[in-house]
Amino acid sequence: MNQENQTLLEFPCEFSVKAMGLSSHPDFETLILEIVSLHVPDLTAQNCRTRQSKNGKYLSVSVTFQATSKTQLDAIYYALTDHTDVVMSL
Repeated sequence: MNQENQTLLEFPCEFSVKAMGLSSHPDFETLILEIVSLHVPDLTAQNCRTRQSKNGKYLSVSVTFQATSKTQLDAIYYALTDHTDVVMSL
């Protein structure tokens, strides 16, 4: 079975990824946008939503974009989780 077929998603589709990091990071939203934009052309700050945790320690950044393949999504998740400033990615 082809790896592209091992997903329930039908591409292209709208997709959101979320990355969480410490809110003390000086520009966490920009960092996440830069990482995702390596794999998604024409991404802008309008594609991002930012939310601080209840106690203010963490910041989550959600980026919504038009996903084109499972390979693209895998590359984005690997890039996010490999970065030292990203605590978690969903």
